[in-house]
Amino acid sequence: MKSFSSLLGTRKENKVARFAASIVATLAIAAPTSLTIASSIHSANATPVKTTTAKEITSVSVQLNQTTPNIAQLQISSTKYQAAGINPFGLVPIVLVGGLVIFVPLFFGGLVVIGEREVGIVVRKFTLSGRGIPAGGLIALNGEAGLQADTLPPGWHWGYWPWQYSVKKEAVIVVPQGEIALIVAADGASNPPERILGKIVTCDNFQDARKFLIQGGEKGRQMGFLTAGTYRINTALFKVIMASNAGAHGMTPEQLRVYSLASDKVGIVTTLDGVPISAGELAGPVIDGHDNFQNGYKFIDGGGRRGLQEQILLSGSWNLNPWFVQVEQVPMTEIPIGYVGVVISFVGKAHQDVSGAAFTHGNLVNQGHKGVWVEPLYPGKHPINSRIMKIELVPTTNIVLNWSGRTERHSYDAKLASLTVRSRDGFAFDLEVAQIIHVGALDAPKVISRVGVMQNLVDHVLEPTIGNYFRNSAQDYTVLDFLTARSERQAEAAEYIKTALRAYDVQAIDTLIGDILPPASLMQTQTDRKIAEEERKTYEVQQMAQTQRQQLVRETALANIQQEMVKSEQSVHIADLKAQAQIKQANGEAEGTKLRAIAEAEGIRATGNAKAETYRAGVEALGPQGYTAMQLMQIIGDRNVRLIPDVLVGSNGSNNGLVDGLLSMILWNQTGKGELIPTPLHPQPVVTKGEPTTENGYPPIVVNFPVDK
Repeated sequence: MKSFSSLLGTRKENKVARFAASIVATLAIAAPTSLTIASSIHSANATPVKTTTAKEITSVSVQLNQTTPNIAQLQISSTKYQAAGINPFGLVPIVLVGGLVIFVPLFFGGLVVIGEREVGIVVRKFTLSGRGIPAGGLIALNGEAGLQADTLPPGWHWGYWPWQYSVKKEAVIVVPQGEIALIVAADGASNPPERILGKIVTCDNFQDARKFLIQGGEKGRQMGFLTAGTYRINTALFKVIMASNAGAHGMTPEQLRVYSLASDKVGIVTTLDGVPISAGELAGPVIDGHDNFQNGYKFIDGGGRRGLQEQILLSGSWNLNPWFVQVEQVPMTEIPIGYVGVVISFVGKAHQDVSGAAFTHGNLVNQGHKGVWVEPLYPGKHPINSRIMKIELVPTTNIVLNWSGRTERHSYDAKLASLTVRSRDGFAFDLEVAQIIHVGALDAPKVISRVGVMQNLVDHVLEPTIGNYFRNSAQDYTVLDFLTARSERQAEAAEYIKTALRAYDVQAIDTLIGDILPPASLMQTQTDRKIAEEERKTYEVQQMAQTQRQQLVRETALANIQQEMVKSEQSVHIADLKAQAQIKQANGEAEGTKLRAIAEAEGIRATGNAKAETYRAGVEALGPQGYTAMQLMQIIGDRNVRLIPDVLVGSNGSNNGLVDGLLSMILWNQTGKGELIPTPLHPQPVVTKGEPTTENGYPPIVVNFPVDK
């Protein structure tokens, strides 16, 4: 609550005296009036008619709030009170006294009552000193006449006499949840030329107008704004723009709601205040500490630039001043599976090549620098500022390019057509080719740095390389050679193109030759020749069929007599085998006899020679007679010649000696052992066992020498 002395200037004692005098006068006037009213009420209570005057009392209480009673209305309604038995003139003193009780404090005491959800805007009509607001100002700070910076909070406030002050009651400002409120200041310092929004000063969210003006608050649109809540704002100084009244100020309600960013979106920011962007730059640099552009003053104080910003907003809800920040939502950059994204940045730190001395066809930089980033983006969603960066998609799967009427889904080969080449024999023919290439993920930045985009790789590298190779290669062969040796030509092309593309950091997977379309006239000749050849083959096949038919008839006839032929053949074969066996047996026996005869002859010859040599040596040693005697003795010994007979037949004076000798011989021959079995005729045989021995134990040797006759 404002103090009374601060509102009435420096002459504090006189103001207090005037205020006390006004209170005394009010009490003096109100005292007798109160007594009159009390007596009237007492007399009214004594009258029975006054007991039913509730409606009239209510009417009187309403009339007490008026500063002057309407006498004409009282006269018109007097007939009604008379009809009801009430004296209307008895109410006049009550009305007068009540009006005075209310009017006197208000008028003479300067009482102002502010409700709990109100704020009082004070206007001072004049000052005794006549001092006014300085030129260019709108709000009084030192008690000058005019709109006052200080407002009245809820409560009773004295000293605001109607003849000197005018107090306007305004409702408090309520900013709903999910909304913001913008502020336009009607007074304050002028904005510097490089800015369009008033700077943020400490003024309790624009509730303290005095602080706002004293601390250098600037007039016009403010960078600061109000978030959800209740505020007591001096509406004489500040105009508050909310969603409810946005249309009256040329705005839409959506601009004054909390900004929401979807989860799969990126917010590209453009600021409307700050120093201009440096020459040669596309966007303002990243500034720290402004809480994602929610604190505009820190952005400006940190050197933020107006215009497109390098920093982006991610998903969430943000309190953004639409006079300071504009946001464009764009989808996140999606890198599909089977691709990588090569980043070409137009902003960032100074260019610094990291590709190395070996790579002389372009420049690569690290992340955060201007140029082609050496590291690509891999499959997924990436929050990329597409206004300051370009993403070139490079397929990392095999890419098929057709030099024919067919076009793949990637459309890189949409402008490629079949190759027209000329052979060594002067014929021009069309050749369809398919080339399969692959670009590695780590090689993709090099390829883009060299050629710019993938389409340029096809148009400026692959098309001339492959086209010129086949045009040059076709001149070394005839059309028919090219047709018949197609696989060899394809292998040669694949090897050459693989080496050529490796210099561009592209891998050539395979080169395939499709349809070969030679001239129609040449093909007609070849067709006729082929038809003739096929007819010849047909005739040969038919001839072979007839031959096979004859063979079949012959074989059928043979099959019918096959059994008999087999028997005859087997019989002849068996006889032949037997004859051969006999011949072989005879030959074997003859050979064996011959060999045995030869062996025996050789043996006899050798034996004879040996014996002759022995005889010769014996004769020389012993003489002819001595050697002969020795031989005889050896023969007798070797052949067991018995000089003494086994059975000796003698005569002992009986006549049967011969018979006994014969019987003994028979028995000896049967036993074979020289033992004689006793018989009845000879119980004791004459022949003894064993041979006769001499005294030394050896058998006697009987030698019969020839007797000369």
